[in-house]
Amino acid sequence: MPRYLSLVRVDESTAPAEGPSPELMQRMGELIEEITKAGVMLDTAGLTPQSQGKRVHWEGGKLTVTDGPFTESKEVVGGYALMQCKDMDEAVEWTQRFLKTHEEHWTVTCEVREIAEG
Repeated sequence: MPRYLSLVRVDESTAPAEGPSPELMQRMGELIEEITKAGVMLDTAGLTPQSQGKRVHWEGGKLTVTDGPFTESKEVVGGYALMQCKDMDEAVEWTQRFLKTHEEHWTVTCEVREIAEG
C-alpha cells in the first residue's frame, strides 16, 4: 500500500502566540487516535517554530547555514503526517479532516505527496 507525506504549512502570523488551544489539541488527539486505529497513521509530529530552526543551502558548490527566523517565509512547515493509504483520495480525505480540527483564525495548508518507493 502506498505511503503519503502530508506537510503541514502554517501561516505563523495567524497562529496564536501561545500555540494551539487545549480544545484544538483534544480534537487533534481524537483524530490521531482514530486514524492510528484505522491503520493509516505511521508517524506524525508538530515542529518547533521556524525561529528555532536552521536552513542549510547548497548553491554553486558552497554550503551556507542560516539561523531562523526566515523573514522571506510567510508559511512554514509546522508539522507532518506519514500515512499509509489505499490511494491519494484517501490521503486527502484524512488531511481534510485534520485541517477541519483547527479554529477559523488559523491559516493552514497541507501538501500531500506520495512517497516514491524504490
